[in-house]
Amino acid sequence: MRLPRLTPADLTDEQRALRERIVGGPRGTGPQHFPLEHDDGSLTGPFGIMLHEPALGSRLQELGTALRYATGLTDRVREIAVLTVAAGTGSTFEAFAHERVGRAVGLSDDELAAIADGSFSPVDPREAAADDLCRRLLAAGRPAAMDDATYAAYADVLGTTTVTELVVLVGYYRTLAQLLDVFDVGVPEEQSTAQ
Repeated sequence: MRLPRLTPADLTDEQRALRERIVGGPRGTGPQHFPLEHDDGSLTGPFGIMLHEPALGSRLQELGTALRYATGLTDRVREIAVLTVAAGTGSTFEAFAHERVGRAVGLSDDELAAIADGSFSPVDPREAAADDLCRRLLAAGRPAAMDDATYAAYADVLGTTTVTELVVLVGYYRTLAQLLDVFDVGVPEEQSTAQ
């Protein structure tokens, strides 16, 4: 890691308030599919990075909370999309965390493996369109060049609200993947040794 872990004793008032919003919000009070905290009380994954820059971290965690808990995405579509981004960006932490969430929302091990290797081909047309849209967004070297017919096909299957939610989700998780990569944050050591 390139940033020091911030334990509760290390935090400024602003950092402490952000930490409380993360662990006291729906991520920390709902079902725990992956650990938010290390044994020393520092936060795992992107949350530990967010604490270093609370002005930005606060907004990032609010956007992540909205994407996870306040959109119209089904749990399966959301996790398919997140895992597609994790696979496309090589984000080990996001794959580690969201494989666990994915199992909890009904994704099988075979489906998780197919998402990871790019061979996912669900029967559900909404899941197929969501996966395809996310892969298109990840493959684009610039904002996804999309002709009117392609956009209309996604909008017809998913609806414009879901298309918007997925575009924002891909951008958000791509940002997290870059943060995790730049600051060399992976699977929590406590978890990697337990696997």
